Amino acid sequence: METYQLACNTWDQAEITAIQHVIDKQQFTMGKAVSEFEQQFAHKFKRRFAIMVNSGSSANLLAIAALCYKKDNPLKVQDEVIVPSLSWSTTYYPIHQYNLSLVFVDINKQTLNIDTAQLEAALSPKTRAIFAPSILGNPAPLKELQLFCKKYHLYLIEDNCESMGAILDNQYTGTFGICSTFSTFFSHHMCTMEGGVILTDDEELYHLLLCLRSHGWTRHLPEKNHLCHKTNDPFYESFRFILPGYNVRPLEMSGAIGIEQLKKLDTFIKIRRENAAYLQTLFHDDENFYLQQENGQSSWFGFSLLLKETCDIPRIKFIERLNQASIEVRPIVSGNFLKNDVIKYLNHRIVGKHDDTEYVHEHGFFVGNHHFDIKKFLDRLKAVVSL
Repeated sequence: METYQLACNTWDQAEITAIQHVIDKQQFTMGKAVSEFEQQFAHKFKRRFAIMVNSGSSANLLAIAALCYKKDNPLKVQDEVIVPSLSWSTTYYPIHQYNLSLVFVDINKQTLNIDTAQLEAALSPKTRAIFAPSILGNPAPLKELQLFCKKYHLYLIEDNCESMGAILDNQYTGTFGICSTFSTFFSHHMCTMEGGVILTDDEELYHLLLCLRSHGWTRHLPEKNHLCHKTNDPFYESFRFILPGYNVRPLEMSGAIGIEQLKKLDTFIKIRRENAAYLQTLFHDDENFYLQQENGQSSWFGFSLLLKETCDIPRIKFIERLNQASIEVRPIVSGNFLKNDVIKYLNHRIVGKHDDTEYVHEHGFFVGNHHFDIKKFLDRLKAVVSL
């Protein structure tokens, strides 16, 4: 029986050829291909600047770091950042790692995204930002978050790692905040082996990101920049350090692959949406499961199934059936992140009850979506959970 996989390869000969060109040139570290990919990515999503890094997790790290080094109104130690209690771990870790405090609010179990009704209760004099993921391709309530942030003078940062190509009010997710992050890891909408991207329209943040990505040195900064006076001595500037940065540069291969993948992205998303439409016809009146409620136009990273309150079959039974039927299945993102052991190490406070996150934690699971027609797999999924 062919396995219904959680994720699969999106490459064809074009990506292999792109890799070979890099090998032939023997330029393996970040170079012209990465730069070209960044320009094309920024153009695609209508933002001024794109910075490629080695993962979506590193993109999150640099986004938080850059906001801590802004000249005006930087994030500071013990400032608070509001986050939902359902997201991937590296939404949270950079906030803690920069000595900021996480403020957890509940989600809406229909959309799986942050519950904006909890935001007022989460506010304190230390609140400085909201870091909002769009879960499984589904746009978060970004317009509401924008208005809330404007009202209270907060930064809106988007973790768009699961939602490349999603649209809300004719605008791509990943373009609503001061900066936003994307992942190009294997299981995501497009794959560059490992990789991530940060988008911003803020030139100072762009220069900070360029510096932080490569050791905190000045080498990759333009002559005129927001961080320092750069001399015309390339010998001196090659090893001049001005920020405590990282080495999270992407490989040149990843940039070359990204150029080819970006050409295919619209088709990938179109087919993912067609798969989702078929899934919705199969499950629209299902007596046991809720599907994720779409907000705007999801790019359908994967398909969540949430047991209804009236279902008397425990989740473990469905998981066992899916495993037996060669259908790969996982928890919905991290489930309730507050239940992870790592929480004891994180600076945080918890606002109110997290009933919806907990419900998803106890009663949800998700299966894969792909860039090709998966109707036969969805038919099998429906048959297996309907036994």
